[in-house]
Amino acid sequence: MLKTRVLTAIALLPVVLGMLFLAGPSAWAAFAMAIALVSCWEWSRLCGFGRAAQATYLAASVAIAAALAFALLRGPAAVWANLAQASFIASAYFWLFAVPPWLALRLRPEPWACGLAGWFVAWPMWAALVVLREAGPWVLLAVAALVWVADIAAYFAGRRFGRHKLAPAVSPGKTWEGVVGAVLGVLVYGIALDIFSHARPGPLTAIFAPAAGAIAVAAMLGLAGLSVLGDLFESWMKRGAGRKDSSALLPGHGGVLDRIDALTPVLPAAALLLSVA
Repeated sequence: MLKTRVLTAIALLPVVLGMLFLAGPSAWAAFAMAIALVSCWEWSRLCGFGRAAQATYLAASVAIAAALAFALLRGPAAVWANLAQASFIASAYFWLFAVPPWLALRLRPEPWACGLAGWFVAWPMWAALVVLREAGPWVLLAVAALVWVADIAAYFAGRRFGRHKLAPAVSPGKTWEGVVGAVLGVLVYGIALDIFSHARPGPLTAIFAPAAGAIAVAAMLGLAGLSVLGDLFESWMKRGAGRKDSSALLPGHGGVLDRIDALTPVLPAAALLLSVA
């Protein structure tokens, strides 16, 4: 299993990094769109849809993708900017005010509500992938790395110190000690980025300007908390559907959602924060 996982990662990494740093804006948007559509397909398998309802959901997802692509590539720039900003705000409200009660009450909503939630997960993420990449590939990579740092730090802190379960009914392996580890790991990462951005000026320097460095690091800690929420929400959906993985598309890893679950709330939130900074 570990060998398969490593081989899949080795195969995917050059593709993702090549697209991130070498692809043109339209090609990157199409690549990100493919990720979002696959995520919608995987999400549809977690909602409890019948066959006809799932087909309808997927057709509607494709229609949304076409409308968004038209807005980005053919519509006025102001329309796209406003649409992207609205999606980031909607995502923030969804993750902060809808997801926590769902997890706390542990009540499975109707399939249509689960499906609607999937669009709040997938499409703001797609818009954020486009917008953050426009800000610079290194900016997008730095935000994604925040999630990876949080995940790794949470894993090792949970294994070493984990005693108090975070959400045993949703994800029994996660602990509050792991959350603290994630926050501390991101704190160290944020301080390191702050120091590095001033030692070698680049795309991140403006974000960590002397007057804004502490604010940027504090925002990163909030994003670390969102990454935990994204992970929990997908685990909750999978548990409700009786599935271990969202799909088997990525050998050794599960599905696309299994790899990007923590990114889905973080990327739109980061894009929103950068837009108002």
